[in-house]
Amino acid sequence: MDYDLVIKNGTVIDGKGSKRRQTDIGIKNGLIATIGPISSKSTTSIDATDLVVSPGFIDIHTHFDPQLCWDGLATPSIEHGITTIVTGNCSLSLAPIKGKEDADKIVSMFGVIEDIKKATFDEAVPFSWNSFPEYLDHIRPKLGINVGALIGHSAIRLYVMGKDSQKRSANEEEIDEMCAIVSEAMKAGALGISSSYVDIDENGEPVPSRFADLAEKIALAKAMRQSGRGIWQVVPYFPDMKQQLDNIKELGDISLAANVTCSLQPVISSPASPDAKELIGALEQERERGARVYGQSMPRCFDLNMRLSETSMLLYALPGWKKIMDLPREQRLEKFKSERNSLVEEMKAAQGFGGSIPFLKVGNTKTKENEVYQGRYLAEIAQQESKEIGEVILDLSISDNLDTEFQLQNVINADKQAVAKIVSHPLCHFGASDAGAHITQFCGTGDTSHLLEHYVRETKTFTLEEAVQKMTGELAADWGLADRGVLEEGKAADITIFNPDVVAAGEEEFVDDFPGEARRYIRKSQGYKAVIVNGETAYLDGKYVQSLSGQIV
Repeated sequence: MDYDLVIKNGTVIDGKGSKRRQTDIGIKNGLIATIGPISSKSTTSIDATDLVVSPGFIDIHTHFDPQLCWDGLATPSIEHGITTIVTGNCSLSLAPIKGKEDADKIVSMFGVIEDIKKATFDEAVPFSWNSFPEYLDHIRPKLGINVGALIGHSAIRLYVMGKDSQKRSANEEEIDEMCAIVSEAMKAGALGISSSYVDIDENGEPVPSRFADLAEKIALAKAMRQSGRGIWQVVPYFPDMKQQLDNIKELGDISLAANVTCSLQPVISSPASPDAKELIGALEQERERGARVYGQSMPRCFDLNMRLSETSMLLYALPGWKKIMDLPREQRLEKFKSERNSLVEEMKAAQGFGGSIPFLKVGNTKTKENEVYQGRYLAEIAQQESKEIGEVILDLSISDNLDTEFQLQNVINADKQAVAKIVSHPLCHFGASDAGAHITQFCGTGDTSHLLEHYVRETKTFTLEEAVQKMTGELAADWGLADRGVLEEGKAADITIFNPDVVAAGEEEFVDDFPGEARRYIRKSQGYKAVIVNGETAYLDGKYVQSLSGQIV
């Protein structure tokens, strides 16, 4: 047989947990044609001597929905070995929409919940579609990465019920219309439905999905299941443990009633519950009664960056600060100056997420006089200079034209042993990256590289076989991606080739490359030789290749 591509002499790890072996892989027409010694010709070959050859990694929790309209590679995903992303999480998708009013509402919710700004949408997201299949048709020709697209519960309710979607439960006729939309989306290739128990809109009101009753959710899940597959994904009410546990119980009810798999994000380590035992215990209870309910957990510390020129979830619970942060950037500086005293007083009482603010340290600064503060914690500076924390933030930020970077590192999800225990639990999927969202606060992409770098190479917590299976075969099996996720003859040729001695996530970089004059954090990977999507090379020797071989999966 003549092949389109042959990978020679690689250490093959198949994503099924099997022991690694040294062999070749032949690819033909986008599929894995042969795994074994190959002597016949090929158009192209890659020498994988001393390198690992694995299935392409899968990222099940992203918000690349708008970015795919101009960047079909979902950068920087592919360079971290990712060949499939799941979009439309947390009840938000870009379709269905009836017109400009619906589109504006979706944009506003994305702005508040996912930190993707209106100017970016205005410049690069045309909203030239109405239905979910039409949205898929819009992004499909541009794809260099595979996309599993969830349809958002809030978007569905908004389309069917309009403003009533944020006032009441749906009636029988409205539920029937929603089920028809779900059926249409699944037939067009959707992967499932996403919902939310916690998110709020631009007015501080619960998003539409939060007004749905259990009967509506089960009806939509059953409509989804008629396609033969489907995931029901949610973000729980994480501020309150009791409500989170109630959310998991309801997911079990949905799973059992509709025979679907449910996914809850995130399950992470916190100072109050390092091993997330309450959440994992609830997942185990649902498994005992026959439900399929999984958590999603990420391997990295949940590190954040804050700039007063951008947005910050650390300030959401401080009304005075948030009010100014909601203003256009050019209007903020004078407000921060004029309202200084009240802002400083308000920050003294910061609780919840805002209680982490004293643990911020100064990152990049703009003025020479602020350089001496780089790497120092706000609490240390405040004590040394006899200032309040709020004063330190405002003084540094104002002198930097609001562009001082403050870094929260190694505070949330920071107990590495506990994190390893959570990630390795059979009811916790490798996920929760949030890649493509909160882009001015962190880069969600890179968890795949971090797992290989820290948990495999540095601490040997996982074997390579275990880590690869967590990122590929396990997810493909549970999420209904039956044609990929493992290295097996006849499967899609989604393949990642990397050096296990070098692979690394890289440091975050703040770059100016987004439409609408927006900025974002990215990570440049290390140690990846090649990433192959449906048989075509998308990334090779540190460079992206202009391949459009991605599919809706």
